[in-house]
Amino acid sequence: MSKKTKFTKPDTILAVAGRDPEANFGIVNPPVYHASTILFPTVEKLHNRQPLDGIGYGRNGTPTQFSLEEAFAELEGAHRCVAVQSGLAAITGAVTGFVKAGDHMLVTDNAYGPTRRYANTILAKFGVETTYFDPMVGADIAALIRPNTKVVFVEAPGSQTFEVQDIPAIADVAHKAGATVIMDNTWATPLFFRPFDKGADVVVHAGTKYVVGHSDAMLGLINCKDRAIFETVKTTCMAFGFHAAPDDVYLGLRGLRTMGVRLRQHQKSALDIAHWLKTRPEVDTVLHPALADCPGHAVYKRDFTGSSGLFAFTLKGEYTDEAEARMLDGMRIFGMGYSWGGYESLMIPGHPGAYRTANPWPEKKRIYRLHIGLEDVEDLRQDLADGLERLKANA
Repeated sequence: MSKKTKFTKPDTILAVAGRDPEANFGIVNPPVYHASTILFPTVEKLHNRQPLDGIGYGRNGTPTQFSLEEAFAELEGAHRCVAVQSGLAAITGAVTGFVKAGDHMLVTDNAYGPTRRYANTILAKFGVETTYFDPMVGADIAALIRPNTKVVFVEAPGSQTFEVQDIPAIADVAHKAGATVIMDNTWATPLFFRPFDKGADVVVHAGTKYVVGHSDAMLGLINCKDRAIFETVKTTCMAFGFHAAPDDVYLGLRGLRTMGVRLRQHQKSALDIAHWLKTRPEVDTVLHPALADCPGHAVYKRDFTGSSGLFAFTLKGEYTDEAEARMLDGMRIFGMGYSWGGYESLMIPGHPGAYRTANPWPEKKRIYRLHIGLEDVEDLRQDLADGLERLKANA
């Protein structure tokens, strides 16, 4: 495994962390290890293997996995990182380690949909109760804390509607109550938000998104603040059989090296499109944290150093399903797919009113979530303009 670098600039860390050419015959990129069985030369070494830290079985980690974990932990300022097979596995592996039957968990009302599904089905079945809170609650979350509240799960900005929570205020209340703060930081990545500096204890990422960057691998990453948290998370993931596949880890490592460059372009193009959408007569609101009218914008300005390519907008008035289909089906560049973070632009409809509970969303108010990829912005604007014209046709 590589040694931690002495660098502090994110772009340099992205380029050099987690690799050791001297240990790999001068090879620049860490090689891909495919492994299940690991052989031990002596009984003593067999019995004294260290599954949390060393190579004892393929499922527990290989040098390829350790390279990515070391690089990503260094990037976000974590003690250790655990790589698993998807972003959802990162969420479930992290949360499960800190709750048991009879416990209570608080989850932001604008969390990633599968996070809610996991809480409402699997955790509920095993006796863990979940309460959803208004993303804008801030320090007033204290009123929702119970004696058995063990986890506060935050995501800023939140999925689909993009409100930005006050993570330091929420974390301060949670810690006073002895709860663990788990944050989904996929949107901002470690480049644009530093969760450990703001009070998070565990930080999860769908590495499938901006880390991989090319829509061709599934990957989850869990960063842990200290050794005790790492042991809890790693032990839980091992018990579930969670681990990242070696080829997907390799694609994550490769994507990590260019993530800074890509994110800056995603940010630039997305802001261009967001400002343009605000000029369109069909558009009601643009839900982008960097815009002044987005809920939580003041917190965004205070705590974030940039934005990514994912945001949403709503329309004025109501349109039929047929009109929506005319708009979406005819897109030439924007594809429809339930992911984001790749080089390609995406656009999908959403219905937050179907699931929001703590801070209800108007039932008929649809959102259109955009991921702005790396295509030319002028072409993207034209594709959206044509789509909005189709929407109005025969409306």
